Amino acid sequence: MENTKLFEVAWEVCNQVGGIYTVIRSKVPSVIKKWGNENYFLIGPYFAEQAAAHFDPATDFSTPIGKAVLEMQSRGFEVYYGQWIVSGRPNVILFNPYSIYDKLGEIKYYLFQDYNIAIPDGDELLDKVAAFGFQVKEFFHYLCGSDFCNDNIIAHFHEWMAGLPIPGIRKSNLNIKTVFTTHATLLGRYLAMNDQEFYSHLPFYNWEEEANKFNVAPIANIERASAHGAHVFTTVSEVTARECTHLLGRTPDLILPNGLNIERFEATHEVQNQHVQVKKKIHEFVMGHFFQSYSFDLDKTLYFFTSGRYEYQNKGYDLTLEALARLNWKMQQAGTDMTVVSFFITKRPFYSFNPEVLQSKAQIEDVGRVVEEIQRQVGDRLYKEITMISGQYEFPDLRALVDDYLRLKLRRNVQSWKTQNLPKVVTHQLVDDAKDEILNFLRTSNLVNNRHDKVKIVYHPDFIATTNPLFKMDYTQFVRGCHLGIFPSMYEPWGYTPLECLASGLPSITSNLAGFGDYVVNNVTDHDNKGMFIIDRTDGNFNRAAEELANMLFEFVNLSRRDRIALRYRCEEAAMHFDWSNLGKFYDEAYKLVSER
Repeated sequence: MENTKLFEVAWEVCNQVGGIYTVIRSKVPSVIKKWGNENYFLIGPYFAEQAAAHFDPATDFSTPIGKAVLEMQSRGFEVYYGQWIVSGRPNVILFNPYSIYDKLGEIKYYLFQDYNIAIPDGDELLDKVAAFGFQVKEFFHYLCGSDFCNDNIIAHFHEWMAGLPIPGIRKSNLNIKTVFTTHATLLGRYLAMNDQEFYSHLPFYNWEEEANKFNVAPIANIERASAHGAHVFTTVSEVTARECTHLLGRTPDLILPNGLNIERFEATHEVQNQHVQVKKKIHEFVMGHFFQSYSFDLDKTLYFFTSGRYEYQNKGYDLTLEALARLNWKMQQAGTDMTVVSFFITKRPFYSFNPEVLQSKAQIEDVGRVVEEIQRQVGDRLYKEITMISGQYEFPDLRALVDDYLRLKLRRNVQSWKTQNLPKVVTHQLVDDAKDEILNFLRTSNLVNNRHDKVKIVYHPDFIATTNPLFKMDYTQFVRGCHLGIFPSMYEPWGYTPLECLASGLPSITSNLAGFGDYVVNNVTDHDNKGMFIIDRTDGNFNRAAEELANMLFEFVNLSRRDRIALRYRCEEAAMHFDWSNLGKFYDEAYKLVSER
């Protein structure tokens, strides 16, 4: 590694969009530890609003990379050199795609002439990707114009948005060893969303016809050119590898499973304490949301959740809903005194928060403030009463210590808060409520937060953040406060959500069609005992999978509190298997292989 320079190129370097951002960012400290800052560089796009929070400009341009950046700047390229403000502070080179839009016509012409990749006009993302790819290719040309490329240079490209320079590097015969990792094929995602038997039909698709059908031919061509042009082609799971073989026409050389920087999540013996603290905040939301209509015992309430991109079938929302409906029936039949509140956290178009939900939240906060006033008043007066007692002590009448004004105020606040209406299922006003698949299932199954329902639903069509007035916490905190994550995906190249649960000490359920689930089944022994529950979705039988999931949920509901706490600690301990200090070895294998080739 002393004689090797490693460049990782990704659209999500200093640009938070999705899961690849987590892959790159979480991996940085372990890569820096192996390679050192002087041998490791990241390349990404420059967007001012993102860079303001993520990028720290350099002041020293005396290094070969700094000189190449100055050379490109002198020739009119808008390129930035500095450090990414994350753990490890890696060196980054960022290119502004908009700065060469005047050359887009020429760039697209040569992409079609040289590689038969046709980029249409008017597609904003494709225009940015084409401009970015051209700049990255030129940057490597500048580097190799000096003695820099006499050393061993590895360039690792992540996903199609970053892969476009690969054909150009090969055509120019630059002395750069290329690795390409696809984290999911876009065509596979579209096909899975529209075909319940996607994996059965995978060998029989005509990729070109399907790409034209879904209007993603340019992206499919970029993916194929990147995969076929790279010296080493990799993906993140065996599940996605099969997809690559049939849709990209090349079987990956290696599998690079995704990890996490587990240290960021570690709480050691504080796991249960943190869970209890955050759970109190979720209790506050649940009380405001449900208790205005009816109440249930919060000490006997479990919080389940599912989250991610809104892909109703791909993410397994359809299976989760069916299993929850069956769980509701099973719990009622068993006469259990437990309650389950299940959260659906995803992103959907909405106008605003539901005003009734916000009003209920505000009203219960008003009730809380009056209660605090009464507490202070009773406390002060009780203390005075006690200190002024002479003779035999008698406990004072607490009711006499409260002013009539505060009693009346509390009564009015409680009466205005209480309602005969059922608690709302969805917390926001959706743009197209009537066509929402989650809501339509809940209406059809009558799982609408009836008093007698043992399973309650909260559908939150926005991601959770500290600025959210309903929860007032970030997503990772919310996860710690829950009891179980449910992610039975039908299409999921990897799936970070169950891994994030594991690192937070939270058990979760996923499927063996998700890359993470497939990896667990084949590499983690006794995974159920470590909080990694996997359902089998390979036979395509929805009814059987729903019953299996419902039974898993029912078994979890019946666990004792002591068993749930023990499982929580085993989860956090098992998470170390997925730390980059362990999974980074797969990347090392890829770099060894590409060096040999």
